[in-house]
Amino acid sequence: MNYRFAVIGMGRFGTKIAKTLSQRGAEVIAIDSEESRVDVLRDDVAYAITMDSTDVKALEAVNIGENFEALLLTVAHLMDMNVKRIIARAGNRQQNMILQKMGIKEILSPEDEVGIIVAERLIHPSVMTFLQLPDEYEIAEIKPPKGIWNKTVGDIQMQVKYELNLITIKREYEVMSENGQPVKEAHIFGIPKDNTIIYDTDTIIVLGKEQDVERFIEINS
Repeated sequence: MNYRFAVIGMGRFGTKIAKTLSQRGAEVIAIDSEESRVDVLRDDVAYAITMDSTDVKALEAVNIGENFEALLLTVAHLMDMNVKRIIARAGNRQQNMILQKMGIKEILSPEDEVGIIVAERLIHPSVMTFLQLPDEYEIAEIKPPKGIWNKTVGDIQMQVKYELNLITIKREYEVMSENGQPVKEAHIFGIPKDNTIIYDTDTIIVLGKEQDVERFIEINS
């Protein structure tokens, strides 16, 4: 399937989204009113356009705008154009509420998401990153606590003892760089088996409820 997106507003967040979508094979139209922001993306996206997004032209799908007043006007134009999918960024709860009242279903709050991740890492430094899911579930990348170092998956018994599913392991391997020097690269191990040993340098990816992830870390730390 060929995906096509217009990302409006080339601030740091919008730029990251535009580049990532393009790297994933999507056709990306990057739009900003400042030419300097657009110029740096010309080699990274399909189309880089300098234009005022509050003027109704060349819009297919919208993502991010930094100026909230301009964002509201842009969203209103897109709704009038019957654009099927609109994703907007809210900088705070008030902006989120306004966008909801306009009928926007998909609203990003990057500051809130970053705040949650930072808080989680402060409380549990071994949690590298996580994806929140409904019903208090999450997928978490964890540095193995000391209590499971050099043990097999079968010995740890994550499902039985902690009600967690071990999805996979990210493991460091030593490879030779282009200049002939050994360097370490992380690669997905695959599907762990009962006899798979977990090392202190690994990163384990687990699925389970938040409190069970926390309990697993605390018991084995």
